[in-house]
Amino acid sequence: MPVQSARAATPLSPVLLRETVGSIAVLTLNRSAARNSLSEGLIAELHGALREIHDDKSVRALVIAAVGPAFSAGHDMKELTARRSDADRGRAYFATLMNACSAMMQAIVQLPKPVVAAVQGVATAAGCQLVASCDLAVASEAATFATPGVDIGLFCSTPMVALSRNVPRKRAMEMLLTGEPITAATARDIGLVNRVVAAGTERDAAIALAQKVALKSAYTIKLGKEAFYRQVEMNLADAYRYAAEVMTENMMARDAEEGIGAFIEKRVPKWQDE
Repeated sequence: MPVQSARAATPLSPVLLRETVGSIAVLTLNRSAARNSLSEGLIAELHGALREIHDDKSVRALVIAAVGPAFSAGHDMKELTARRSDADRGRAYFATLMNACSAMMQAIVQLPKPVVAAVQGVATAAGCQLVASCDLAVASEAATFATPGVDIGLFCSTPMVALSRNVPRKRAMEMLLTGEPITAATARDIGLVNRVVAAGTERDAAIALAQKVALKSAYTIKLGKEAFYRQVEMNLADAYRYAAEVMTENMMARDAEEGIGAFIEKRVPKWQDE
């Protein structure tokens, strides 16, 4: 796929840009005029790109970024409202779109590679959900986060799923019940993002973080990421039982043998990604 530089969207521009920086894929939301709202088309493009990246061995990590003042303002309310004239008042379309968006968010979690969000501006509703769905997140000090659906009579129920799995329960409920935005610093303090950096440097910082993880064994990262999300939903005893099985499997891997040997011999490991 040809490299495209991030730029302001025009009527002829794709809604999603893809770049390659070494072994890092960068997907850039490119609907700045619509505040990068997650339209049906953009959701489909994101999900399609995730499918391509899933089995692409040349890609070791992914960064999701955006152009314009907003990272993402959530679902496209104009697109949704236009379906009120359907015979069922839009019910079938709403269900299809929400399930498509949920599937895309789950594809991020299920991607066997680390995903880092680079948040340059406002991330609200499903945009906040997108940040929470990523494994790691770097935010500009100018970024803000909110789940303001309650303000327009539409509780952020699907964003709630990702949000409540990232931040303490009462902080999640406060965001969901009040709709009030939080700063990047607060988002860091409650665990929604990992790092806050100077405005304009978040993309490079996210790529640098992705590159740091990309130096590790791809097999180990795949195994560990899958295990993390599986065990977090288990009770304590089941989580330990499962994690012990994963550790045993991991110990049998060639990269674990190589990595441990390199540690003992005080040399740099040579990963085979298996």
